[in-house]
Amino acid sequence: MDVALLICRVALALTFVTAGLAKFADRAGARQAMTDFGVPTELSPAVATLLPVTELAVALALIPRPSAWFAGLGALALLLIFMTVIGWNLARGRRPSCNCFGQLSTGPIGWRTLARNAVLAAPAILIVAHGRANTGTSAVRWLSRLSPAEGVGLALAILGYALLALLAVLAFNLMRQQGRLLNRLDQIETAMASGADVPPFLASPAAPAQPAYGLPIGTQAPPFALSGLFGETLTLDALLARQKPLLLLFSDPGCGPCGMLMPDIGRWQREHAAHLTTVVISRGTVEANRAKSTEHGVSSVLLQAGDEVAGSYRSAGTPSAVIVLPDGTIGTAITPGVDAVRELVRATLAGSGTLAMPAMQPLAAGSGRTPLPLLPLPGANGGNGLPAAPPVPAPLQVGDPVPAITLADLSGARITLADLRGRPLVMLFWNLGCGFCQQMLPDLKNWESSKPEGAPQVLVISTGAVDANRAMGLQAPVVLDQGSEIGARFGARGTPMAVLIDEEGNVASNVAAGAPQVFALLDNAGKVRPLESSDASG
Repeated sequence: MDVALLICRVALALTFVTAGLAKFADRAGARQAMTDFGVPTELSPAVATLLPVTELAVALALIPRPSAWFAGLGALALLLIFMTVIGWNLARGRRPSCNCFGQLSTGPIGWRTLARNAVLAAPAILIVAHGRANTGTSAVRWLSRLSPAEGVGLALAILGYALLALLAVLAFNLMRQQGRLLNRLDQIETAMASGADVPPFLASPAAPAQPAYGLPIGTQAPPFALSGLFGETLTLDALLARQKPLLLLFSDPGCGPCGMLMPDIGRWQREHAAHLTTVVISRGTVEANRAKSTEHGVSSVLLQAGDEVAGSYRSAGTPSAVIVLPDGTIGTAITPGVDAVRELVRATLAGSGTLAMPAMQPLAAGSGRTPLPLLPLPGANGGNGLPAAPPVPAPLQVGDPVPAITLADLSGARITLADLRGRPLVMLFWNLGCGFCQQMLPDLKNWESSKPEGAPQVLVISTGAVDANRAMGLQAPVVLDQGSEIGARFGARGTPMAVLIDEEGNVASNVAAGAPQVFALLDNAGKVRPLESSDASG
């Protein structure tokens, strides 16, 4: 039993020293793994440093007999923590990439990961169960009994075995490559014997492997309702009401690669809004996300409490993205990484056909490429082969005249904004699925019942069914804009939001976001004078 306990100590020590050194060699990956497993972003760097230090300390303490029992207890505690975290993520349907051994072993966690940790826990339990007084044979005492010649022989033997192991690994990889080469030669010979001009493996690409991340293509996208940075709420249905492909991009304010994508996201939202709806689903505080998005002009940033939405889409970490088709089905596999996300957007905007995309199985697999079907989009092809998207007008600014807009109210009558001139008008952008709108509704009714002197007109621009909008019982007219196009024209990308139009028909305020700002706009709208021509030009 003493020898068995020694073997258990050495095996655990080798495991933990490998894990600790591998994490130190891949610090960025270790920090990302901590975040992906649920550690708060601000704590991830500290935990990513403390964990490998602890693993190395446990490994070193397992060798000497006096400290072996305590080290076995520490090893068992670490393994139980790992198993708890892995099981918690799997139970929530999340499969973040495992960084247990750094870049030596990558890929999403699974029940096999849990089983592996359970197997490693068995020798730790054996060490702890035998108590402090019996931790097995000393790992180094026998070395003192060796003669100098025996010591040199032992060192040479260890070196020889290490070289043999290295040669075995090299030979195994060489045999695998030779096997693939012979297989391709067989296919070429078969094709030539049958009279084919091109070998089958060149004539048509192999069917892509089932992606390791993301939901199966064609399945229904999981619904969600998330709050934005200004108190608004957006749902999946509201985003898909625009009848455009939807890019969901999973991000984190503490993620360096995510920060690299921010300028691209802002540009996509400004230049390609006619063909693609781009939404960022992030985590962390409102302040941290607002600072990042404001810096790069990014709008439509929604916050999840943890990783509940990313987990439901089987995200591969941050940054990663997926295309949801207008019918609410998954259009692509989850695409992880900065370059792959950029390629996904380019491919989506490129029209019909196929385009080689980085393979998603597995995440760390070389540079293999898998065909990705492109999404057919409206518009004629331009000279560069891409669809000629119509220019997306910039949001209206304070002082701009409001263009002619006509919408139908709940009775089907047409309401034109030009008909409402003569008094200040507050356009209130609303969404029946928005929780903040529902919270604001009673206060809005109270405001309508006791309007201050000089109160403005209110026009509610909503989405959803006529009956549901009528059931709100508002005095203000309600018109329907199912695609939320009017709000976007004024720079409102969520709800509740509002903007003031002066009595001359010019934009008289910036967009008010959230109930407090909306009510402040309603109470002060009567004090805003019509903009002079000099005001608009300045």
